[in-house]
Amino acid sequence: MPRFFSVRAVSVTTALAAAVALSGSAVAAHAASAPGHASRTMFGPVSRYALSNWGGYIAQGTAGEFTVAAAHWTIATVTCNSDANLYAPWVGIDGDGDATVEQTGVQTACSTGSPVNSAWYEMYPAAPVYFPNPVSTGDVISASVTYAGGEYTLKITDKTQGWTHTVHKTLASDRLSAEAVIEAPGGYPTITSVKFTGVKFNGQLLASFDPVASDTGTAAHEYVPTAIKHGDDFNMVPGT
Repeated sequence: MPRFFSVRAVSVTTALAAAVALSGSAVAAHAASAPGHASRTMFGPVSRYALSNWGGYIAQGTAGEFTVAAAHWTIATVTCNSDANLYAPWVGIDGDGDATVEQTGVQTACSTGSPVNSAWYEMYPAAPVYFPNPVSTGDVISASVTYAGGEYTLKITDKTQGWTHTVHKTLASDRLSAEAVIEAPGGYPTITSVKFTGVKFNGQLLASFDPVASDTGTAAHEYVPTAIKHGDDFNMVPGT
């Protein structure tokens, strides 16, 4: 049987604590000033002094170890429970044990009363940047974050809609972890399931890193990862 557990509460560095505090204040400021009809928020490091709102698999390593994180997933069916609900599947580097995250994914926001999907990338602690392209339930997404020569390349493709965005950014970072997870800065809606496939870090199968399995750590609408299949596939499913 697979073991499901939240990231444990342990001591954090001053930098990480400050970064998480920044996330809370920046969420409100950014959401208030952002244009458009969908909610805008910030994603950020996993909290090590509270239950995690990350759900999925996290590979933990040493400084400079992770240079590539890549995955595919399908946009899930969502039922909004509150206008505040906002969640996203994403793939990225860092965020577990340090104060940066380099990530790209698709958020589903409920601020209009119905699910609205938006693709984005974020070089945390900078705010996320959203792409205008359409994303619909059932779309197949391919995403990757790559570090080389002091630069990050963030790429996201909607294979169903037929669009791709590639962004090049620099950020001082530790590259201590890599992850394929779901996250909910605005609280989780009801999700049927989220299927991740082809999850690879540094070009190697997810399972080869003996990654940490994290549930979403919330009493309401908890989601847990299934056991890894084929070395690089798993689902996020409702907890019991």
